[in-house]
Amino acid sequence: QVQPVESGGGLVQAGGSLTLSCAASGRTFESYSVAWFRQAPGNEREFVAALTWSDGSTRYADSVKGRFTISRDIAKTTVSLQLNNLKPEDTAVYFCAAAYGDWATSDDFGLWGQGTQVTVSS
Repeated sequence: QVQPVESGGGLVQAGGSLTLSCAASGRTFESYSVAWFRQAPGNEREFVAALTWSDGSTRYADSVKGRFTISRDIAKTTVSLQLNNLKPEDTAVYFCAAAYGDWATSDDFGLWGQGTQVTVSS
């Protein structure tokens, strides 16, 4: 099974941009849906965005819609999350997760990366 590995976090000023990458260690994301979640200190982990394996459709949390974009490369080795117009409340550890096949709920994602820190200063 695939092991997601995140990269690309960092410190950015409010209004800035970052690109997070999720690589499939040792293989590709062929047949896997991939999602991004985030967890801020003291908060529950929350859904951010997901890309469905079969048709490439995407879904976003309302809080990031219009600012974040999830995409995958043609070879299906990497899924990226483009973060634009960042706000201090976007500060969190961002996790990449994978689910075999299509997905229906956040609980379907059972293969997790270690996370990457995103910090947005005001």
